[in-house]
Parts: sequence; C-alpha cells; structure tokens
Amino acid sequence: MIKQLKSFTINLMAGANVATVLLMVLAGYSDHLDPREYPLLSVMGMTFPVFLIANLVFLFFWLTFKWRKIWIPIVGYAVVYVPLTTYMPIHKSQEMPDGTIKLISYNVCQYGGNYKYEYGFETVYHYLEEQNADIVCIQEDVDTWRRFVFNWYKKIYAYNDTTIFHKTSTSMNGVGIHTKYPILKKERIMYKSVGNGSVAYYLKVQDDTVIVINNHLEGTHLSNEDRANYKRMIRGKMEKDTVKTEAFFLLKKLGRYAAKRAPEADAVHAYIEAHREYPIIVCGDFNDSPISYSRRTIAQGLTDCYKETGCGIGLSYNQKGFFVRIDHILCSDHFKPYNCTVDNKMDASDHYPIICNLKLAPKQ
Repeated sequence: MIKQLKSFTINLMAGANVATVLLMVLAGYSDHLDPREYPLLSVMGMTFPVFLIANLVFLFFWLTFKWRKIWIPIVGYAVVYVPLTTYMPIHKSQEMPDGTIKLISYNVCQYGGNYKYEYGFETVYHYLEEQNADIVCIQEDVDTWRRFVFNWYKKIYAYNDTTIFHKTSTSMNGVGIHTKYPILKKERIMYKSVGNGSVAYYLKVQDDTVIVINNHLEGTHLSNEDRANYKRMIRGKMEKDTVKTEAFFLLKKLGRYAAKRAPEADAVHAYIEAHREYPIIVCGDFNDSPISYSRRTIAQGLTDCYKETGCGIGLSYNQKGFFVRIDHILCSDHFKPYNCTVDNKMDASDHYPIICNLKLAPKQ
C-alpha cells in the first residue's frame, strides 16, 4: 500500500512537472504570437519567471526524492534556453576599447517619479552630469511645473531636443535627446497613439550619420489596485478562486494594451528596415518585457545590447513585484556593444536608467 502510494505521488509530481514545463515553453516563446490575434497568450511572457522558479522547485524535489526524474526539469530548461538567455543573460564585464560611445536611456517620469526627492529634475540632472554620457535619450522628458529643462541641459550638452506627443492642460508626454553630437534632423515615426511616440534623430558621429530612435510605446495602464492585486497574487496572499478571476482580468487587460503596442512596434521595425544603410541605435521604454512581441519585432536584425553583454534580469521598472526589464537598447551590426547595465542605484523615477557603451566600426 505504501509502495503504491509512493508510486502514485511520484507520477502525480511528474505530471505536474511536465505541465509546468509546457507552460514555461508557452510563456518563453509567447513573443512569437501577435497580440492582435492572441491577446491572452501573447502576454504569457510576463509569467515566464514564475514557471522558471516552479521548475527549479521540481528540480530540487527530484534531487531529493527521485533523482532519475531530474531529466524533466533539465529538458525543460534546455527547451527554453533561448528565451531564458533573453530574459536573464549571464555575461562577465567586458574590457572596452577606446572610442566607445556611452548611451543612457532613461524614463524620468516627468522628473517626479520618486517623490522621496524634493527636487526631482535636479537629482536626474546631476546624475547625468556625473555619468558624462555621449548620448542621453529620455522618455517623458517634460517638466510640467517649470520649463527650465533646456537651460540646464545646455550646460552639459551642446545639442538638445524634445518632441512632445501629447499636451493638454493637465498632462504632457514626449521624448528627448541630449547629446554631444550635432543633431542633423529628426523624423517622427508615424503610428496611431494619443500620448506615445517614436522619434528618429540623425546625429553626426565622427565621419558618419547615426540614427538614434527614442521610443515611448503604449503603457499597460494598470491601476494602483491592479498592481496591488498582482503583487498579492505573486506573494500567494489571495484566495484561490480570486486568483483565477484576477489573473484572467490582468491578462486580458495586458493583452489589450499589448495589441495597441503591436502596430507601434511594426512601424518602428519598418522604419529600421527602410534605413538599413545607416548605423542605428534603438532605445527607450517599450513598456514590454524581453519576452514580448514588441521587443522581438523591433529587435529583428538588431543586437539586443543587454542580452549580448548584460548580466542578470536587469529590472528596469522598479515598482516592487514587477520582475521585468521594459527599457531596452538595441543596435545595428555597425556597432559592438559593451557592458550594458541597468543602474538600480538611481531611483529618482519609477524606472532605472539603462546604460550601454557602443563601438562604431570605421566607415567603409
């Protein structure tokens, strides 16, 4: 009787592990699904870390009770190797050559994202001054209280521009660039959006023209209550029936806004394809995780700098409970990236800045 019970338990756990692996695979490769056609399944990438951890629990379980079954979680990890290295790459620090271009992408939440700082803009400004980057791309680069941003940035950057997407009496949004390189021109990448957008800046870098595309894609529009419920689910502090209802609601809402980001990502990708002769850098707040249709679409034919040179998850959205990197830096093969990092010590916004060094190949 005991032997039969043990056998039943082992088979039950093996079935549960297989189910976990299948869900992990679905989540890991969900970025291949168009959210306009599969809104719920396409946002499964948000659950990828949950299944990674669950599979790890099974790994330790088999090591303890039935080591011959360890092949199940190991095969699972092997199958999701590609999305795993996208979500959480592991690289050592690289030695950088001379002449690299330092780029920072930072959503500053209108310079008031973390109200622990009385002077939000000044905190960001002095951080950027200390970093001494060559190119700074900022999302939500607007100051709704005082319009003195340019006067400050001109002290450390010779060339500055901000493009406003949406301005009302109560709100404003836009992206900006502050750089040591001359801005030759800029082009708005056109797609339908009320308050978001993408801008291609043409910079004169050395003897070449480099396109830097700064993006702020459609947000998730989760309310404070939605975020609180999500955190409660992750921590296991919600009733089982409520979890099912709330999880479906959140996935449905995330899927709806992922579907809005899809044509935005398509438009950015089309622009990149039409300008392949130029060295291209793409950065910004994609409002999507590394395993998402938006990031995968925009990254086609480009190098994901964090994936290739970063280490760890690289959480760029710093609200607790949201284990995602939604800020990205990509580059064409004209560049070689080095030491892409997310600076989690700079907490003046609800995002952390993402930083990368890029070596531009000599013009042929």
